[in-house]
Amino acid sequence: MPIYEYCCQKCGHCFDALQGLSDVPLEECPQCKELSLEKLISAPMFQLKGSGWYETDFKKKKEAPAKDKDSAPTETKTDTPKSEPVTKKKEDSE
Repeated sequence: MPIYEYCCQKCGHCFDALQGLSDVPLEECPQCKELSLEKLISAPMFQLKGSGWYETDFKKKKEAPAKDKDSAPTETKTDTPKSEPVTKKKEDSE
Protein backbone atom coordinates (compact mmCIF):
# COMPACT_ATOMS: atom_id res chain seq x y z
CA MET A 1 0.00 0.00 0.00
CA PRO A 2 1.37 3.43 -0.87
CA ILE A 3 2.07 6.08 1.74
CA TYR A 4 0.93 9.57 0.72
CA GLU A 5 2.08 12.87 2.19
CA TYR A 6 -0.54 15.51 3.02
CA CYS A 7 -0.18 19.09 4.24
CA CYS A 8 -2.90 21.45 5.56
CA GLN A 9 -3.10 24.84 3.83
CA LYS A 10 -4.64 26.52 6.91
CA CYS A 11 -2.53 25.37 9.87
CA GLY A 12 0.52 23.92 8.07
CA HIS A 13 0.22 20.47 9.68
CA CYS A 14 1.93 17.82 7.49
CA PHE A 15 1.59 14.06 7.88
CA ASP A 16 1.76 10.74 6.04
CA ALA A 17 -1.26 8.54 5.34
CA LEU A 18 -1.30 4.88 4.36
CA GLN A 19 -3.94 4.54 1.62
CA GLY A 20 -4.85 2.17 -1.17
CA LEU A 21 -4.46 3.25 -4.77
CA SER A 22 -8.22 3.48 -5.26
CA ASP A 23 -8.92 5.34 -1.96
CA VAL A 24 -10.35 8.86 -2.13
CA PRO A 25 -7.79 11.55 -1.17
CA LEU A 26 -8.16 12.96 2.36
CA GLU A 27 -9.68 16.44 2.69
CA GLU A 28 -10.08 17.11 6.44
CA CYS A 29 -7.04 18.05 8.52
CA PRO A 30 -6.83 15.89 11.67
CA GLN A 31 -5.41 18.82 13.67
CA CYS A 32 -7.58 21.86 12.80
CA LYS A 33 -10.55 19.93 11.27
CA GLU A 34 -10.63 22.27 8.22
CA LEU A 35 -11.23 20.94 4.69
CA SER A 36 -7.92 22.27 3.42
CA LEU A 37 -5.66 19.25 2.96
CA GLU A 38 -3.51 19.02 -0.12
CA LYS A 39 -1.80 15.83 -1.31
CA LEU A 40 1.85 16.62 -1.90
CA ILE A 41 3.93 15.31 -4.75
CA SER A 42 6.86 13.53 -3.16
CA ALA A 43 9.09 10.53 -3.64
CA PRO A 44 6.96 7.39 -3.76
CA MET A 45 6.98 5.32 -0.58
CA PHE A 46 5.39 1.97 0.05
CA GLN A 47 5.40 -0.70 2.71
CA LEU A 48 6.53 -4.27 2.09
CA LYS A 49 4.96 -6.90 4.33
CA GLY A 50 5.44 -10.64 4.54
CA SER A 51 8.43 -12.85 3.91
CA GLY A 52 10.75 -12.59 0.95
CA TRP A 53 11.07 -8.80 0.90
CA TYR A 54 14.18 -8.31 2.97
CA GLU A 55 17.85 -8.72 2.15
CA THR A 56 18.27 -11.40 4.80
CA ASP A 57 15.58 -13.59 3.20
CA PHE A 58 17.70 -14.13 0.09
CA LYS A 59 21.16 -13.97 1.60
CA LYS A 60 23.38 -16.74 0.27
CA LYS A 61 26.57 -18.03 1.73
CA LYS A 62 29.62 -16.63 0.01
CA GLU A 63 31.33 -19.19 -2.13
CA ALA A 64 35.09 -19.53 -2.10
CA PRO A 65 36.63 -17.85 -5.13
CA ALA A 66 37.80 -20.20 -7.85
CA LYS A 67 41.53 -20.86 -7.72
CA ASP A 68 43.68 -20.46 -10.81
CA LYS A 69 45.28 -23.66 -12.03
CA ASP A 70 48.63 -21.90 -12.59
CA SER A 71 48.94 -20.34 -9.14
CA ALA A 72 47.74 -23.26 -7.01
CA PRO A 73 50.21 -26.05 -6.19
CA THR A 74 49.19 -29.41 -7.55
CA GLU A 75 49.09 -32.54 -5.46
CA THR A 76 49.84 -35.95 -6.91
CA LYS A 77 48.43 -39.17 -5.60
CA THR A 78 50.64 -42.18 -5.25
CA ASP A 79 49.59 -45.75 -4.67
CA THR A 80 52.65 -46.57 -2.64
CA PRO A 81 52.65 -45.73 1.05
CA LYS A 82 54.93 -42.96 2.17
CA SER A 83 58.13 -44.08 3.81
CA GLU A 84 58.95 -42.89 7.27
CA PRO A 85 61.89 -40.54 7.66
CA VAL A 86 65.19 -42.16 8.47
CA THR A 87 66.60 -41.25 11.84
CA LYS A 88 70.28 -41.31 12.62
CA LYS A 89 71.44 -43.45 15.48
CA LYS A 90 73.66 -41.93 18.06
CA GLU A 91 77.10 -43.38 17.86
CA ASP A 92 78.88 -44.08 21.07
CA SER A 93 81.98 -42.06 21.17
CA GLU A 94 84.75 -43.70 23.26
